[in-house]
Amino acid sequence: MNTLPFTAFSFAVEIVRDDGSAPLVSAAFAECDGLELGMEVKTIREGGANDRQIRLAGPATVGQLTLKRGMTDDSLELWLWMNDSLADPALRADAEVVLLAPDGRERVRFVLSRCLPIKMKAPALHGKDGAIAVEELQIVYERIRVKRAGGG
Repeated sequence: MNTLPFTAFSFAVEIVRDDGSAPLVSAAFAECDGLELGMEVKTIREGGANDRQIRLAGPATVGQLTLKRGMTDDSLELWLWMNDSLADPALRADAEVVLLAPDGRERVRFVLSRCLPIKMKAPALHGKDGAIAVEELQIVYERIRVKRAGGG
């Protein structure tokens, strides 16, 4: 078993639409944030028991994924997915965020189900800056699970 901490700088994102089309994107992004899983908790106070509270597990809560990458000629598929989702609000995709070891081996996958793009942001344009044009995609998802490298 490998006990070294995962690195945060080497990852890939794979997105596949559920309408049977080819994989939407399998690309490296510069930033990925919003892989979250939580649980709502309901607190009940029992009459006469002033020294404790009862905690009941509630529904799961998930985050909102934000992806950023340099815009290229090949990066328009995300814009097309957003446009298609506006035309057909039932259109969904599945996504996987893959953490990689420095040598490129897969360490773990975060599997996101029933993803929906909610915001596509074009890069800020500055004539004097000379920086890379970075686009931003925000995705909501209904479920997140973790899959070990090798499918376990």
